[in-house]
Amino acid sequence: MGDILNQILLQSWLVWEEMAPYLLVGFLVAGVLFVLITREWVEQHLNGKGLKPVLKASLLGVPLPLCSCAVIPVATGLRRHGASKSATTAFLISTPQTGADSILATLGLMGPLFAIFRPLAALVTGIVGGVMVNLFDNEDDTQATYSPERVESDPEHCCHDEPKQSRLKKALVYGFITLPRDIAGPMLIGLIFAGLIGVLIPDDFFQGRFGGKMASMLLMLTLGIPFYVCSTGSLPIAAAFILKGVSPGAVFVFLIVGPATNAAAIVTVWKILGRRTSMIYLATIAVCGLASGLLFDQIIPLTGFNIGHDHAADSGGYAKVGTSIILILMMAFAWLQPYLSRRSENHSGAGILESKSD
Repeated sequence: MGDILNQILLQSWLVWEEMAPYLLVGFLVAGVLFVLITREWVEQHLNGKGLKPVLKASLLGVPLPLCSCAVIPVATGLRRHGASKSATTAFLISTPQTGADSILATLGLMGPLFAIFRPLAALVTGIVGGVMVNLFDNEDDTQATYSPERVESDPEHCCHDEPKQSRLKKALVYGFITLPRDIAGPMLIGLIFAGLIGVLIPDDFFQGRFGGKMASMLLMLTLGIPFYVCSTGSLPIAAAFILKGVSPGAVFVFLIVGPATNAAAIVTVWKILGRRTSMIYLATIAVCGLASGLLFDQIIPLTGFNIGHDHAADSGGYAKVGTSIILILMMAFAWLQPYLSRRSENHSGAGILESKSD
């Protein structure tokens, strides 16, 4: 039992080593984008109807570094400020699939072809979803009908209330504290699952077992729709599936559907955009996910790119080990920071009370 546990931890660590250097750079880029592309700017440019807001929404959603809790509230903000259902849908579909951090992490863990194709698929899926809503749910919807409580809908209340900061400090705080804290839990779960898959599932388990590539894609679709995995946290699981014989196209379906949907998001989209748009939202993600997986399997033989890495082969050297340790410490601090801040405030408050009593 102890030997199996050690192997699981080793597999998880080797996957983490591959991701760490790219994640570190990705967090920095995400912090800069967070400052440059504000939520107010997003709402201003995505208002209106027609194809142009849909294109803008999809383009902005691909790199936009929103924490996982912010996608739904920001989309709600778009609706409350007059954005059409089509633009809001495009934003909801493209944003959670990728981000600056996950694109770079995909490059490190899955190779350049995945890193190029993944944001392109997110962009196209968002555009298709917005166009479908324009075609099939195009009633006059300039006035939003959904008005949830402020704490649920206002982007300013999604993650934290913070005092005014310099742009540099805001970028560093978001990139190296807020974003790592948001993905720490899903990332840990993804790494554990990657270790379990790597150790407990035989290497040839998926080969020919589910009746071909389409059947395995449908399996990935079924797994991905109800459960939440963030765009970065899904990568270790995807890499483990590839090493166990799942086709890259089927894994690509998981990378699209898993981050884009989950049970809570589906319910919220139903409330924000209505029954018809929510069905279009789900159907678009499912159909485009399968189409992207099929296309990806056709493209791979033409490129000669290496898909993924054999993480069990060797360790990544001092640079990868060093960045891995730095990221672990950084994410641990980010996760503990709210607790440490509360303790500091409590101690300072107690000191003030004591000084007054004296």
